[in-house]
Amino acid sequence: MNPVVLTLKRWYRAYIHALGYGQPVFLLIVRLLVGWGFLLAGSGKLEHPDAHARDFAAWGVPMPAVNVYAAGTAETVCGFLLMLGAASRLITIPLIGTMIVAYATAHKDVFHCMGSSPSGFVQAFVSAAPFPYLVVALVVLLFGPGLFSVDGLLKRLYFDKPCPAEGKVHD
Repeated sequence: MNPVVLTLKRWYRAYIHALGYGQPVFLLIVRLLVGWGFLLAGSGKLEHPDAHARDFAAWGVPMPAVNVYAAGTAETVCGFLLMLGAASRLITIPLIGTMIVAYATAHKDVFHCMGSSPSGFVQAFVSAAPFPYLVVALVVLLFGPGLFSVDGLLKRLYFDKPCPAEGKVHD
């Protein structure tokens, strides 16, 4: 093989390897930022449920008083767990659901231009407040919370160990 191609191949592999060290730091930062955002939004709903119930009612959310507490509790608890990286792939499911409901209610105007202006729809969709929260929740659901997390610690402690020999029970 051509020595230039081999050199480029080696450099590319080294580059990709080096970038791998940034992944856990990146996941930690986005988990902390978005988890904090969920925690603040949820605690705000729980601190002022009447005001948020009026908003929910105006957006057409059924049983607004109940749903304020449901959304507030999910955002607060799951936001805190997201920051820790604990039960991450499980807790992202209610967070994703909450963001889908936010799009369907408080941000439903995003969908008005979907048929007439696809580029306008995309611009409106990614500019809406739920978008970064939805993306981070999907990233953590699909890729996990990363090395610097409770889940990462549990994985290293309990799942990265070799399996005991067959026939032996490990307690």
